[in-house]
Amino acid sequence: MTLLVVGVSHRSAPVSVLERAAIAPGVRAELLHDLVAAEPVLEAALLSTCNRVELYADVDRYHAGVAELSGMLARYGGVGPDELDPYLYVRYEDEAVTHLFTVACGLDSMVVGEGQILGQLKESLALAQEEQTAGRMLNELFQRSLRVGKRAHSETGIDRAGQSLVTFGLGQLDPGRDRVLAGGAQPDMSWVRGLRALVIGAGSMSSLAATTLARAGVAELVIANRTLERAERLAASLDAERGTAASAGADHAAHSTAPEGVAGDTVPAQGGHGGQHGRMCPVGDNCEHTPAPAGPRARAVPINAISIAAELKLADLVISCTGATGLVLSASAVAGALGERHAGQGEPALLDLAMPRDIDAAVHRLPGVRLVDIESLAAASADAPMAADVQAVRDIVAQEVADFGAALRAAYITPTVVALRAMAADVVSSELARLHGRLPGLGEKERAEVTHAVRRVVDKLLHAPTVRVKELAGEPGGADYAAALRELFDLDPHAVAAGGGSTRSNAEQERS
Repeated sequence: MTLLVVGVSHRSAPVSVLERAAIAPGVRAELLHDLVAAEPVLEAALLSTCNRVELYADVDRYHAGVAELSGMLARYGGVGPDELDPYLYVRYEDEAVTHLFTVACGLDSMVVGEGQILGQLKESLALAQEEQTAGRMLNELFQRSLRVGKRAHSETGIDRAGQSLVTFGLGQLDPGRDRVLAGGAQPDMSWVRGLRALVIGAGSMSSLAATTLARAGVAELVIANRTLERAERLAASLDAERGTAASAGADHAAHSTAPEGVAGDTVPAQGGHGGQHGRMCPVGDNCEHTPAPAGPRARAVPINAISIAAELKLADLVISCTGATGLVLSASAVAGALGERHAGQGEPALLDLAMPRDIDAAVHRLPGVRLVDIESLAAASADAPMAADVQAVRDIVAQEVADFGAALRAAYITPTVVALRAMAADVVSSELARLHGRLPGLGEKERAEVTHAVRRVVDKLLHAPTVRVKELAGEPGGADYAAALRELFDLDPHAVAAGGGSTRSNAEQERS
């Protein structure tokens, strides 16, 4: 088994190449099946985000595996092999594990420390599981990466730096900003309150964008998607959250006016949580003793030229992240919508988080329009927000890589040890049967003594080497010891693969 990663990301390639290398959602399952059908590939998974396209595979030959994965990326992306190859990176064995764990912790993200990558990893694993292209190796690898990512966020301060692309992008669009937010500073979202917002797409990134805007206080929220049903589901979930917020607001108002000693601890209506009583408000840490905002009304529309044009001329803020191939908003469509806006309405702010892009880059040249896309986000992002926390996460990654490698190598040698002991048991049984056939006069007591003695001899002979080989298997190169055992004891490869069973090789069976 050889763990291999071949990919391209915002760190290795310009955005113009990365967006063309993106794998469309509709062909991802087909890509996985084509990979596992290839001779050197045993398991396969795809991680495709706006920042990266990576193939993970368990292969039985390194060079053939690299060639196969590289070819598939070029075939299913929009970049020819000659153009793509200079930007590809290859990670192998422990380096591949280190890479994925680093990605899971947000250290390889455009916005260092962002936590959205964990959801994207879950989606990648779910697709590989659904298509049955992830076996034991990749299942364990991705499951461990999720645990490592969660550990990094819970045990370090990397969360202080970790903004999602949505909040980071909205921070870049803030008309009141006079500097690039970096070093873990959180953007001020107050500027979106009361705006009309249009979110194009209904996938995971779009859902995050819509939820972020709703909680930040936009007045109206429209979800546009090619499949109207998905847009309606997202809008309905936001409306449900709106109802919950309104109910909480009513409870909050009742709580803030209740006399002390009724319905739990109360605090003064003014003066914050410190209060003269020094007690915490049970409603929440951000309690202002006013009803919570109910949130915007959300509605859904299909993506077509008419509906998009109609919504665009009304929207103050547009976030697009369909992840589909092809532009959704051309420069001419945006210019046309601007010409139909009411006097004094102002130009919309546009955030394009799709890869490949949804909004024509030529929109940057339209007067007065603010467009932030993946390319401008890459230029604005800070790579080293907090050195101490980044180093703490790297230490976690190093420890987890060592633990995972040791566990994987130990698990790899176990079938060999099982097969060796099963072979020894077969030999003992065969020789005892032959002995009893030659000495039919032995009594039951003598037979039992002989059987016990022979088995003890074999167990003692095997004990030291099998214990030692398990210890050595946890070290780099441990797989070589398993190979040595199989060669020295002439173990049947099929029996090893089965973890036991009929364990003697054909040669040994012939000698019997």
